Amino acid sequence: MKKIWFLALAALLAACGQKQESCQPKHHPCYSYDATIYELNTRQFTPEGTFKAAEAELPRLKELGVDIIWVMPIQPIGVLERKGTLGSYYAIKDYCAFNPEFGTRADFASFLNKAHELGMKVILDWVANHTAPDHPWVNNEGWHMRDSLGNLVVNYDWYDIAELNYDNNDMRAAMTDAMAWWVDSIGIDGFRCDVASEVPTDFWENAMKVMRAKRSDLFTLAEAEKAELNVEAFDMYYGWELHHIMNKVAQGEKTVEDMWSYFAKADTVFPSYAIRMNFTSNHDENSWNGTEFERMGQGAEAMAAFTYVVPGMPLIYTGQEYGMDKRLEFFEKDTMTVNPSAPQIKFYQQMNAFRKANKALRSNELGAKMVRLETAAPSVFACVREQEGNVVVGVFNFSSEPLTIDDLQLAAGTYTTYDGKQVEVGEDFTLNLAPWGYCVMAK
Repeated sequence: MKKIWFLALAALLAACGQKQESCQPKHHPCYSYDATIYELNTRQFTPEGTFKAAEAELPRLKELGVDIIWVMPIQPIGVLERKGTLGSYYAIKDYCAFNPEFGTRADFASFLNKAHELGMKVILDWVANHTAPDHPWVNNEGWHMRDSLGNLVVNYDWYDIAELNYDNNDMRAAMTDAMAWWVDSIGIDGFRCDVASEVPTDFWENAMKVMRAKRSDLFTLAEAEKAELNVEAFDMYYGWELHHIMNKVAQGEKTVEDMWSYFAKADTVFPSYAIRMNFTSNHDENSWNGTEFERMGQGAEAMAAFTYVVPGMPLIYTGQEYGMDKRLEFFEKDTMTVNPSAPQIKFYQQMNAFRKANKALRSNELGAKMVRLETAAPSVFACVREQEGNVVVGVFNFSSEPLTIDDLQLAAGTYTTYDGKQVEVGEDFTLNLAPWGYCVMAK
């Protein structure tokens, strides 16, 4: 049962119909509770690397089951101290303009309108911690951090950026105004905020209060794992710690027990309504630490399925739907690998449909808690989530050995795997899993 697909259009339509009536009480936009997010690297998403070319691909993302598109920074990139030929998206020279490499404001407006027509939301990657060293704000006294000699502060090897000074209220106001411009004038649906933990929490709380006064269904993602950020400012946080454990489990350096220990801890640290973003890759992991196949090997598919079953929202990074086993360049033009016959396309289509069709998999207070299913097999992660009669079971063999599992205590009945296969569970139920195999099913 390693590859288990489920695409039930009727169930999906029913789930969509239920969304509005089942969205109270809520802490987040209604559309986010059963959503899948896609990180779009505009430069590498198409051979052209433009908004126009990306717009043509939007129906494909809709068919994949994407709900929220996170667009990496699209503003002009600084020239001073630029890394590589094209530079880092995160070295911004002008917050309220468009990188001509990608196209014009009109091009992006067309992209955004098309996404909205297809029922998808678009959030913008926002870089509030720093600017390019040739950003005009550098000329404003006290707006950037400086050392005792008056030089711009450089952290790590990020010599292409200059850190902002959040003790300066004028800078804070200008940053908030820049964010508001994208909501008011451009019409984006939210923000993914870069290195959010490096920016004071009170700034985020105040800024997001301003944004939500303009747009009540704004969605926000913090590139951080700092619980206080999710009390008021952010809807979702990065599941970095879980991701690193997943890598180590796939590499044989951590165990299923480490996974369960993480979940127990996270439940006590973060607000109960904070959504975790679950992922096997993103732009940082892909470019600097390797693809999911480099890091997770034969376990990559099982780990991807895992991100759909455990609490949180799953992320797909540019090219993962094609099974891309390639590190994308970060400072130069590159293009994701395209393979229209890749099995990952069907995997993500049907996992996304399965997520929407099963209310137990909704995020946080609208979904079900995850309960451990005990088994004597130490390399097996087995869980159940049950909500209003909807039962979802996930069983994962995180080992390179085939396993037969006959001690799972499951409610009897007919289950449907996410590829539409029928599974009868009775008193003597036995599950055979291939190496790095998994079973995801619901009733």
